[in-house]
Amino acid sequence: MAYNYDDLSWSEVRDLFRKWREDNERKSEDVVNLWEAFLEDKQQKLGNERHLVLEQVIIAGLDCGRIEVAEACIKSLSVEFPGSLRVQKYRAMRLEALGQYDDALDLLDAIIRKDETNAAPRKRRIAIMKARGKTGEAIKELCDYLKKFMSDQEAWHELCNLYLAEGEYAKAAFCMEEVLLHNPHSHLIHQRLGEIRYTMGGIENIEIAKSYYSQAIKLNSYNIRALYGLYLCCGHISNSKATLSKRKDAQKLGQWALSQITEKTRKKSKNEKCSKYIEALDQAFGNLDLKSN
Repeated sequence: MAYNYDDLSWSEVRDLFRKWREDNERKSEDVVNLWEAFLEDKQQKLGNERHLVLEQVIIAGLDCGRIEVAEACIKSLSVEFPGSLRVQKYRAMRLEALGQYDDALDLLDAIIRKDETNAAPRKRRIAIMKARGKTGEAIKELCDYLKKFMSDQEAWHELCNLYLAEGEYAKAAFCMEEVLLHNPHSHLIHQRLGEIRYTMGGIENIEIAKSYYSQAIKLNSYNIRALYGLYLCCGHISNSKATLSKRKDAQKLGQWALSQITEKTRKKSKNEKCSKYIEALDQAFGNLDLKSN
């Protein structure tokens, strides 16, 4: 978003920075531009927020490739906190942004030796390995990390993504189940588990995927992706060698899912060809006709 600098005061920019921090929004380019235009020369007016703003600008500067801006803020923090491990982490991030991965890893290792309970440098190590394309090493490092920090949901989610990249779907499903333990009412996690199980294939996994998709729809009836997933699962089951009762139940459930997709898509979509797309989907899967096995 482009801001009209003539209409903003430094206090409004300060409040804007605070809002972005509270909402966990990066807004990196805006942060750097507004910092240089308004707050850099008035940072002493920020009071207790000054250090938080400096950290915010460091991250934004590294995001945008404005290394000189980040360096200036790191230097300001280093003068005030010369032995701070937190500042050392930002120095490692600067080296990482410059592509000096080995030096960054050495600095992160030094931080970990001083404080083994510090999770942040361990995560940066994993990020560096991922950036270097060493997915196997990143997975090993992340597994070691989770042995010490088992309740870190972001780490479990990241490990799931790494396993998916390697085609290790069973391990990815295990990781996502760990995330589900922390967020049992998240329809998106149920949907993701359904997608993983569906990708694994086999009638047993399709049945499990169907249950995950069903729960996702129960939690959020407007989850179109889960409805599509449920429809696909029912299509497989109704044309499988499952018992006749299971196939009939799957057929009914699949037809219900398709009706929900049709209804919700027509309400939201302005595309006049919407009905044709739904009919094509229906025909592509044979209208869920039962096969005699």
